Amino acid sequence: MIKDQALIDRLAHDARTGRISRRSFMNYAMAAGMTTATATGLWGTTAGAAPKKGGTLRVAQHDGNTSDQMDPGKYQSNFEIFFGHTVRAYLTMINTDGTLGPDVASEWSATPDAQEWTFKVNPMATFHSGNNVTAADVVASMNHHRGEDSTSAAKALLTSVQELVDNGDGTVTFKLDAPNADLPWLMTDYHLAILPAKEDGSIEWESGDGCGPYKVAELEFGIGGRFVRHDAWHGEGAYVDELEVLVINDPNARQTSLVTGDVDVASLLENKTLALLGRDPNIEVENVASAQAITMPMHCDTAPFDNNDARLALKYAIDRNELVEKITFGAATVGNDFHHSPAMPYFPADIPQREYDPDKAASLWKKAGLEGTTVNLSTAESITTGAVDAAILYSEHAKKAGIDIKVQREPNDGYWSDVWLNKPWCMVTWGARPTPDVMYTLAYKDDAAWNESRWQNDRFNELLLMAKAELDDTKRAEIYAEMGMISRDEGGTVLPYFPNFIYGRRSNVKRGENLSPAWQMDGYRYGSRWWFDS
Repeated sequence: MIKDQALIDRLAHDARTGRISRRSFMNYAMAAGMTTATATGLWGTTAGAAPKKGGTLRVAQHDGNTSDQMDPGKYQSNFEIFFGHTVRAYLTMINTDGTLGPDVASEWSATPDAQEWTFKVNPMATFHSGNNVTAADVVASMNHHRGEDSTSAAKALLTSVQELVDNGDGTVTFKLDAPNADLPWLMTDYHLAILPAKEDGSIEWESGDGCGPYKVAELEFGIGGRFVRHDAWHGEGAYVDELEVLVINDPNARQTSLVTGDVDVASLLENKTLALLGRDPNIEVENVASAQAITMPMHCDTAPFDNNDARLALKYAIDRNELVEKITFGAATVGNDFHHSPAMPYFPADIPQREYDPDKAASLWKKAGLEGTTVNLSTAESITTGAVDAAILYSEHAKKAGIDIKVQREPNDGYWSDVWLNKPWCMVTWGARPTPDVMYTLAYKDDAAWNESRWQNDRFNELLLMAKAELDDTKRAEIYAEMGMISRDEGGTVLPYFPNFIYGRRSNVKRGENLSPAWQMDGYRYGSRWWFDS
């Protein structure tokens, strides 16, 4: 017997509008007196209805630049990452529940020592230009990021690949110089798009061809683009007919466009307005915990950051808890100066949390001989919500330690090409990587193209190789714990917090039960996963 019909009615509404997960719906429904079978049936008639096809999804996208381009090895901005997951596709993908699933590869397997991996190409996968995706395309796409002449940011991910073999039966074998249990996860990296092979073994990336769910109709980097459904796409979804994506780097303008209905979806909303937006019945706000990170890398080969006492002083001079409270409004996890989020596997929870200690920071700054020295910290509003405010608040924390941090507000346009990796101290947003190995290989390995702090540590690199080869999870966790301690105490990165993904959609835009924690906007696969209900 139903005890609370009003509750059931509210649950049905929340299911229709995407406000509640299936698990929570079932729990509340049974608490209200429904049987499991009845609750399941009600869920199926509300949230479980089949997605509808049709319509044009209008999107306000942050972090788009005139310097953006189509070479997957050089992707940096959020617009380029959206482009990669919409126009192009990858061997594997991160599912909405955070597990690993198939994309261009329909299946994969490894030898018992995880030193050879074989991927089978989905025979239904086709490029927008009309040709089927082949094993030769996969080999050429991977080789784009390999070799001495490669300038790809993903080069470090594939250094262990000694040979790529087209087996002639629609499969490709990766032969490694050492075991790597994470290789299928590495294939989700947004640089490793599968593109058409040329006769000389290179790839054709200049035209914007791809095998993703949508193809380019119009595109102007820094402005936006229009993308139409690729009807021969091999995956599920691609419900809307078109995507119209407008680059709006100003957070107020982006949010206003969502409120007024000028767009259907907006990325990177302002945390301080979440409560207000949540009261608007026409808007659904998504607040998704993730492993994305805010970093402040210091060039360890440049004074004063070449002195570890100086680096430690700056790590003790920041009040992470206040940043989380005042900048993210609680929508973040406090960082600890090593790039391993609690959302990743093998998280070393026993590492002591570094606390704000201005006295200790002052002592270390003095020990480094830096009294009276000013250091510049570059940032831009498009980096993350409240980025400039966060840098300014950090500078106020540091003043109590006698450290003068001058915040330099840089232009949004060109930040990734002109500031990041170039200026000796800046603020960066890193997207969520699935495993610590991926993160450490991309940005902390000695020869990584994106070693943003230019940090070199022999023991850390030795441990990284050990972790890749270790198939025992307990031992692997111990290795990552040591790596975390080394980077926390000796590394060149201040890591204040791991922010949640905050974005919004109009209430007539629907999505599945879960949202991917991999990137903003459902892992930047909203184009293939979301739909209109009317």
